[in-house]
Amino acid sequence: TKAQTPDSPLRTPRGHRQGMGSVEEISEAVGHAFWDTQPVPSLNAEEEDACGPINPADPEKVRAEPYNLPPAFEWTDLDLSDAEQAKELYTLLHENYVEDGDAMFRFDYSLDFIRWAMQPPGALDYWHVGVRVSQTKKLVAFIGATPADLLCHGQRVEPRPPPAADKAEEGEGGAGASGVNIEEKLSGLDLDGGATGSAASSGGGAAELGDQAVVEVNFLCVHKKLRSKRLAPVLIREVTRRVNEKGIFQATYTAGVVLPRPVARCRYWHRSLNPKKLIEVGFSRLAPRMTMVRTLKLYALPDQPVTKGVRALKEEDVPSCCAKLNAYLRRYKLTPQLSEAEFSHWLVPRKGVIYTYVVEEAGEDGEKEVTDMFSFYSLPSSVLKHEKHTKLHAAYCYYYFANKTPVQQLISDALVLAKRHEFDVFNALDILDNDSLLKELKFGIGDGHLQYYLYNWRCPTVVAREIGLVLL
Repeated sequence: TKAQTPDSPLRTPRGHRQGMGSVEEISEAVGHAFWDTQPVPSLNAEEEDACGPINPADPEKVRAEPYNLPPAFEWTDLDLSDAEQAKELYTLLHENYVEDGDAMFRFDYSLDFIRWAMQPPGALDYWHVGVRVSQTKKLVAFIGATPADLLCHGQRVEPRPPPAADKAEEGEGGAGASGVNIEEKLSGLDLDGGATGSAASSGGGAAELGDQAVVEVNFLCVHKKLRSKRLAPVLIREVTRRVNEKGIFQATYTAGVVLPRPVARCRYWHRSLNPKKLIEVGFSRLAPRMTMVRTLKLYALPDQPVTKGVRALKEEDVPSCCAKLNAYLRRYKLTPQLSEAEFSHWLVPRKGVIYTYVVEEAGEDGEKEVTDMFSFYSLPSSVLKHEKHTKLHAAYCYYYFANKTPVQQLISDALVLAKRHEFDVFNALDILDNDSLLKELKFGIGDGHLQYYLYNWRCPTVVAREIGLVLL
């Protein structure tokens, strides 16, 4: 039978519509025709039928000096391995980042989450771009970029051009900027994240850029009292300049508003794990002709996962799981490819941040083998102005691969385990294979959309189920 879900969309607090930054900050840039000056397709442009860069990479044209800030402000690089600087960013985001339009919810990123999100292999402090008040040194704005590798319609998004000294040394094997054969990465072999490896994963400030060819842009945030200073466009230009300096000319990002021009438009869905609390805080409401008792019964979950052999991912699982995830993701039209160092960073469990489980079974030779994997990450929100509840614990569906166990069964087990970890709601976009299972697992459709974008890269529009990329 079809799952019973509310007839009308669940209210998706803006604090749960992740993206590059708040609606106010993105709209500020849009309102000043900022995007018309950038290498992105216009909203009324004809549909693309091919992939490729909009503007060819030209390192010689990259601006050497930082962009000018308004008087009384100065640029700063944030070293997030430093406790004091990380706490500064936490405070800025906690007090000023994405907030619900009715001031009911606001993202509450933990320090561990911020470091996880912003310090993958290859991360550079130079790309943690902050703005301080010159006199007080108070951090009042931020934008960040992290390196990644993307496939778009089966084509690797353009690598950064090799430095002049390296051009003569490139062989005929399709090497990228660092001389690493791209096919090795796409087949799931360990590239050690270029020259970064575990040092970057542990948050060291001296990481070097590896073989990644694009950046993911996130955490655009300006202090509420400074929104009139039009800092957002300057922040975007400056992080673009810094990324270009390192030879990367493409980026990806998401936003809850429509900018020029989306690659895909996705929808949030929400599965109640603690329906009583969600109704009390205003995240959801009782469906017509439903009582609280019937609602609690409707969303009840078993105590244990259905799938046999489910256990937490271990470090020794990384090589095989990385290769299997990369292979699984290549079925989608916009999708990442991970080195083993990147896989370890993003998916090895961290309490309160990322939860990853595998399905292990004995093979024909008696040796145990991992056949499937699923994961979710933690991103709570502060509940504002509520007399009883102060925090909403939300789990977000992350990466998975399903080779033997049906995806619906894996995500059903994820709900059970998220409930065990005391999450209140499980959120998922209708990307990957999610669309086929959301209604059956009693997810309710939200009223929040999320647009995916590519910077300086043209490609045909894709539908949500063709997206394999999950951005934090």
